[in-house]
Amino acid sequence: MEQYRTRSPQYGTRHGPRRDRPRPPGPPRQPVPSQAGPGAEGEPVRAARPPGPQRRPAPVRRPAPAPALTAGRLPNPRLTGLGSGLFCAVVMFLLGALCSALFGASLTAYGVLFLPVCVLTALWVRRGDLMTAPVVVPIAFAVGLLPLAEGGTGSMLMGLMTALATQAGWLYGGTLIAGLIVIVRRIRLVHRRRTAGARPPV
Repeated sequence: MEQYRTRSPQYGTRHGPRRDRPRPPGPPRQPVPSQAGPGAEGEPVRAARPPGPQRRPAPVRRPAPAPALTAGRLPNPRLTGLGSGLFCAVVMFLLGALCSALFGASLTAYGVLFLPVCVLTALWVRRGDLMTAPVVVPIAFAVGLLPLAEGGTGSMLMGLMTALATQAGWLYGGTLIAGLIVIVRRIRLVHRRRTAGARPPV
C-alpha cells in the first residue's frame, strides 16, 4: 500500500526561509496624500466643535398700551346708546337741581349748561350707536326741567310744557350741535373704512 506523506509547509524559496533583506539607501519616501477633504494639501485638521446651546431669539417687546387719561388730555370713554341716554339724563337732572338751588330756577343758566352736555354725549357715544345721541338729548333736556318746575303734579306738568316752549332755542341748539358732531364722526368712520378697504393686501 502507498503511504501519503504529509510535508510541513516551507516558507521562502528553495534556498531557505525568506529573510528581510536590508534596503539600499535612497531618497526617503513621501507620504501618499489622502483623499480630498479637510486637512488635505498640508492644511491642519480642525477638530469638530461640539454643538453649543442654541440661541433663542430675543423676545419682541410690545409697546405698553397708552393710558386712557394722560396729562393734558380729556377722558374719552365709549358709551352705548342706553349708556349715553342715562348719562345725559342724569347730568341734566343734577344740573336742573343745581340751577334751582343756586340760580333761583333760572332757565337761561340751565340752557347754557345744556350745550356742553350735548357735546360730550355726542363725542362719547360709541361708533355703533352714533344716531342715538340726537334722540336722547331732547329727552334729557325735558328730564332736567323737572326740578325747575314748581307746584303740584298738574302745575309741574304745565310748568314743564311752558319751559319747553320758552326754551325751545336751547333745545334745538343742543340737538343741532349733537347732530352735527354725529354726522362728522360718521363721515370720518366711512372714510376710514374705505381707505382700509382700498389698501392692497400685504
